[in-house]
Amino acid sequence: MNAPATTKPRAVLYRMVMPSHTCPFGLKALHLLKSRGYAVEDHYLRTREETDAFKAEHGVQTTPQVFIDGKRIGGHDDLRRFLGLRVAEPGATSYRPVAALFGMTALMALALSLAVYGTPLTVRAGEWFIALSMCVLALLKLQDIEKFSSMFLNYDLLAKRWVPYAYAYPWLEGLAGVLMLWGGARWLSVPIALVIGGIGAVSVFKAVYVDRRELKCACVGGSSNVPLGFVSLTENVMMVAMALWMALM
Repeated sequence: MNAPATTKPRAVLYRMVMPSHTCPFGLKALHLLKSRGYAVEDHYLRTREETDAFKAEHGVQTTPQVFIDGKRIGGHDDLRRFLGLRVAEPGATSYRPVAALFGMTALMALALSLAVYGTPLTVRAGEWFIALSMCVLALLKLQDIEKFSSMFLNYDLLAKRWVPYAYAYPWLEGLAGVLMLWGGARWLSVPIALVIGGIGAVSVFKAVYVDRRELKCACVGGSSNVPLGFVSLTENVMMVAMALWMALM
């Protein structure tokens, strides 16, 4: 006796597909539905007038819109919630940018060590990891130095007394990182890392652990939602440790 054929659950999707614009969230919603086994009835909204008419008819503000079993689920984020998937809330704390950054710089350092020394596990790999992390952190800060400086001025002790330091900090961190990556000009890289790392560590410790302030960390740029605390303290301690290591060598 043959087993009864299973019927795929059905979903209806309305999304903007215009000559000059294809809605990325519509594509994401389509992918989510298909990956979860839905047979999708995919409707294109090909003009702005057609899109506005659809919104007015259904009383919605945005597209795409998903319907399952005749019930409106909503847009892409609503669909993710319906499927039990995580949705990042605006302004929510996240350590993901930091984990991605340090994970990538660690892999880069191991790859460099493997290419130069034939093995990934060397002392130089540890030095490269810190130097590369400093360079990438500086790059993120420099993407929007105005946002970074505004966040930095909330807690850095030297920047509060001398505002130009908030603009100079990413350049100094990047310069020290490049020099440490090279391994030369230690007479310059060591003092820079000691000064900015030392001041930064004291500033973060005071703001978080003494004054008990809840602030956003400027360490990965001015648009991050990483809380000020352990991560920023680690960044500064890492710079100081690297400077002392290179000085002793």
